[in-house]
Amino acid sequence: MIKNSIFFVIALLFSSACFALDANDVIGKWKTVDDETGEVKSIIELYEIDNVLYGKVLKILNPAEVDNVCSKCEDNRKDQKILGMVILKDMVWDDDQWDDGTILDPKNGSVYDCKIWLEGDDKNKLYVRGYIGFFFRTQNWYRITE
Repeated sequence: MIKNSIFFVIALLFSSACFALDANDVIGKWKTVDDETGEVKSIIELYEIDNVLYGKVLKILNPAEVDNVCSKCEDNRKDQKILGMVILKDMVWDDDQWDDGTILDPKNGSVYDCKIWLEGDDKNKLYVRGYIGFFFRTQNWYRITE
């Protein structure tokens, strides 16, 4: 019985280590998808500088929106082109997720607290949650594999 218990604990620890997430697992290019239509909207590049994660708009897929500016932004991004804009800022790694940063919705200029994470062994589906207090919305972004 004790042998079985020890084996179970070792197997559990080993399987947890196999699925452990690394902070760098989210680095790269991601497709954003409209929740309602399922349409791919943009390509965001996530990158790290001095242990802080950022995300900028690399590509806008709708040609009619390529030159759009953030007219409703209230910070230094006001009236700046969305293409090339840093929309995800100041994210800090916290055990198994990036947290304590912000994300901008350039359509309405709103800035939300943000956290992002991967689940299980699927490193191609990113969970991006913007929230204010107890109200939140989670989107899925999908890795671009080149």
